[in-house]
Amino acid sequence: MTRRPLADKPIDRFRLDGRTVVVTGGASGLGQTFAESLADAGARVAVFDRDPLDETAELLGDRGLMVHADLIDPDQVRAAVDQTLEWSDGEVDALVNNAGIASVLGRADEVAVEDFDRVLAVNLRSMFLTTKALLPPLIDSGRGSIINLGSYLGLVGLYPGFPVTAIPYASSKAAVVGFTRQLAVEYARDQIRANVVAPGWHPATNLAREYSKKLDQAGIDRLLEWMPTSVPMGRVGDRKEIAGLVLYLASDASTYLSGQVIAHDGGITAA
Repeated sequence: MTRRPLADKPIDRFRLDGRTVVVTGGASGLGQTFAESLADAGARVAVFDRDPLDETAELLGDRGLMVHADLIDPDQVRAAVDQTLEWSDGEVDALVNNAGIASVLGRADEVAVEDFDRVLAVNLRSMFLTTKALLPPLIDSGRGSIINLGSYLGLVGLYPGFPVTAIPYASSKAAVVGFTRQLAVEYARDQIRANVVAPGWHPATNLAREYSKKLDQAGIDRLLEWMPTSVPMGRVGDRKEIAGLVLYLASDASTYLSGQVIAHDGGITAA
């Protein structure tokens, strides 16, 4: 696969004009922010989600395609991809695998098998199915970028005396790293690059809704109070702060970066 020429000015390499990007889990939270930022950089953005997409549709307008799909179902993934390729004239230049859920909080002996299977399906199986279905157009683009959302909780163990994550979530996000690095090596000659963004605490996302299944309001307040104390910068992240990293990875500004895990965590994994 021949690599396409780069823009003369480095700043122009961040632009995505004329390109198509797929963002999964874009109905709200980080995915919605990514979709809006990519569209602002000139991309056409297809958003896949099983949740209602009205809010994202309003943000993107004619720059976006909203596709309702449960991404753990191969048939629904295939239908979503077919709809996208029809809309984009067969072109896809980047994929942001953002769809994911958190575990019900608890230690390993408290984890239900059903919760383990559910989290692995949404966080890993959906990533595999969507990536597999979109690899042909990504290869054809000659500059395909796959950006997989991991977590710093997939890089380190964490137990500050009370549950802040659980084995299913940590396991799924650790698996994202291996999945991504294998992709990066297998498809390097096709000019596909694959990288992981591993966020730290960004509590204004829908992952927090899983906490309410285990914690009462006092427990949620305790968790939210603890989060910034665990971060060297002394604060949690804003979801808009991470959008620039995703834009960088989707664009020609990062054409020689592949197989990497970038922790966007305020310094947690460096401490």
